[in-house]
Amino acid sequence: MKINRFLAIDFETANCYPNSACSVGLVTVEKSRIRKKKTYLIRPPYRYFEFTDIHGITWDDVRSEPTFGELWTEIEDHFYDVDYFVAHNASFDKRVLQACCSTYGIEMPNKEFQCTVRLSRKVLGIKPADLSNVCSVLDIRLDHHNALSDSIACAKIMIEVLKNTNGVIQCSH
Repeated sequence: MKINRFLAIDFETANCYPNSACSVGLVTVEKSRIRKKKTYLIRPPYRYFEFTDIHGITWDDVRSEPTFGELWTEIEDHFYDVDYFVAHNASFDKRVLQACCSTYGIEMPNKEFQCTVRLSRKVLGIKPADLSNVCSVLDIRLDHHNALSDSIACAKIMIEVLKNTNGVIQCSH
């Protein structure tokens, strides 16, 4: 797969339900350069927050923010103007995107996901491949569990992977 343009995604969720996205970071990369970066707070479908101690986001922070369904018209171009998606632990972010799309009757974008956890291990030889360690090894600044910081870090990891594979990788998800 020749890589031209990708979207690095990171969701934070309010609780263990995958449709409880309360924040998303979106970073568009083209030709190994970050072109756009944006973060949004999202009001989940219910007030139940159990992960505030991880990311610091509370119901009071998001009560006046748009739901994912309301936000979609503003962010959908990010999802369709790329060749594929990248996430650190892609199965999590893919599950959140699918659940949020399903909850609000949005057609899930038909794009492949690349997982920088797997690629960090396989291509870069970094173990353990949790985001904090990979960023430490690659000297990438990280404010962990801040959706924008995590998605920027993910984008930079993927750029490093692409340098090590001459821009060609196989789909991982």
